[in-house]
Amino acid sequence: MSLHLSTVILPYRRWSEGGRAAWVRAEELGFHTAYTYDHLSWRTFRDGPWFGAVPTLTAAAGVTERLRLGTLVTSPNFRHPVTLAKELISLDDVSGGRVTLGIGAGGTGFDATALGQEPWTPRERADRFAEFVPLLDRLLTEDSVSHEGRFYSAFEARNIPGCVQRPRLPFAVAATGPRGLRLAARHGQAWVTTGDPKLYENGTPEQSVAALRGQVEKLAAACAEPGRDVAGLDKVLLTGFTPDRGRPLESVDAFVDFAGRHQELGFTEIVLHWPIPDSDFAADEKAFERIAMEGLAQLP
Repeated sequence: MSLHLSTVILPYRRWSEGGRAAWVRAEELGFHTAYTYDHLSWRTFRDGPWFGAVPTLTAAAGVTERLRLGTLVTSPNFRHPVTLAKELISLDDVSGGRVTLGIGAGGTGFDATALGQEPWTPRERADRFAEFVPLLDRLLTEDSVSHEGRFYSAFEARNIPGCVQRPRLPFAVAATGPRGLRLAARHGQAWVTTGDPKLYENGTPEQSVAALRGQVEKLAAACAEPGRDVAGLDKVLLTGFTPDRGRPLESVDAFVDFAGRHQELGFTEIVLHWPIPDSDFAADEKAFERIAMEGLAQLP
């Protein structure tokens, strides 16, 4: 089973002050995909520069040729399926069909209240996500869509000519709960996880591997319901949120050990955060580049 190596570039730098260079360098280093976060602001970056995901990816499409581009992840917190579909079709066109939509139910961070609403409960987020994903699927595959739902409506929403990628650009669905996993099984071309957040502070790498194994097993069960082979669904691990934290970026050997253990679980893509000094994603840039260029070749 082949393993892809990707990166996520947070949109905290002006395009003229290092933003552009990172995306160009990601392609030069041979990453499979370069993602960015789709937030209005995020954690410790809230009071500093932070740019929009879709304009950033559109600019990145203009300075790269082979690199796939995507979000990790877009959520209903401040998105509506009708307007999002139009932006995605445009981005897919500009990039020549190189876009993957990472999509999740969202959380309780700043995005959850930026539009003036009260934060949704986990149940409300799951309910909205369950309506959001199928509607977005339709909007990206049908020329005209009308829908009247509990949370989202569309009236003769036109999306001509549709995506360059057919029948639409791929969805990478982030989920660990039963409802989200069923959405991944029915609508996803990939599934995304960050591991078990309860293990981040005090768990061990071994406990994390066991938890991820359990998540993969639940995904297989969700795929079995509609008769889908789980092997046909890519499995993406966004690193930095397991007990290993930044250790996989310490050296090529450390990465190979980490990637090998997770490849054995069935993961097909490992995503590393582009180093950011003085942050939770601080890492040695030379080691990061060596991992990008040499890491996969050293896996068994």
